[in-house]
Amino acid sequence: MGNPKRKIDTLSLSIDESHPQFVNAVGRAISILRCFEHGPTQLGNRDIARETGLPKATVSRLTFTLASLGFLSYSESAEKYALGTAVLSLAHAFMKGNDVVAVARPLMRELAEYTQSAVMLGEADRGRMVLLEVSQGDPMFEMKLAVGARVPHGSTALGRADLAARPLDVFERHLRELEHECEPGYWPRLRAGIVRARQDYEHYGFCFSMGDWNPDVFAIGVPMVSADGGRVLAFNCSGRVSVMTRERLIDDFGPRLVALRDRVLQATEGRF
Repeated sequence: MGNPKRKIDTLSLSIDESHPQFVNAVGRAISILRCFEHGPTQLGNRDIARETGLPKATVSRLTFTLASLGFLSYSESAEKYALGTAVLSLAHAFMKGNDVVAVARPLMRELAEYTQSAVMLGEADRGRMVLLEVSQGDPMFEMKLAVGARVPHGSTALGRADLAARPLDVFERHLRELEHECEPGYWPRLRAGIVRARQDYEHYGFCFSMGDWNPDVFAIGVPMVSADGGRVLAFNCSGRVSVMTRERLIDDFGPRLVALRDRVLQATEGRF
């Protein structure tokens, strides 16, 4: 089934701020930028201090610096900050530097049309999966997701595929970290689904999320590990329950998703 055995043992869900190489000022500046991922598009220093837990004086210095560098934009009338154009420039540079997206895009579009589903490419970031590319193949049931959106790690096929590619010790560490973030009453079910997905990946070459994230959506996912083992991406195929039957996923859509992954690996020679 083209099931690669290369594994990755880095990219923890948590951040080790105690590491001697960790620069606290940089970490604090990034935490301020991340405040704009959800919620209001404009935030004042008081709002940011509340969100980050940083002293207001520290926030004031950091927001001034970030605005001076173009990563934040300041409105004098509102006395609030918004993301600046420098953030978009970095995002553009990131996408431009990822040839794997350009290689995968037409193959994803072809599979999305064939399966009448949404085919996505994503990468892990702080306990979530960030979408790098999305191809919609079902005009009657479009997933309301776009490039840059973040989806759960443990309940989606995309995230489970990423977890399935990790060595056992790293996988178990991720489980502990996910448990810490999860509502206690929901964890046993979520953990069972993640463990089962890892077993399914070993058996089928892909894993499942059968309504675990969205009860109306069935999905499969497959990881893609770079040649040097330093990076894991994941593909998934998500669609309506009526279309994505388990039999069809196992016999048809799953093998096609694995083939898509293998074609991208071959075209990029695993360098991404």
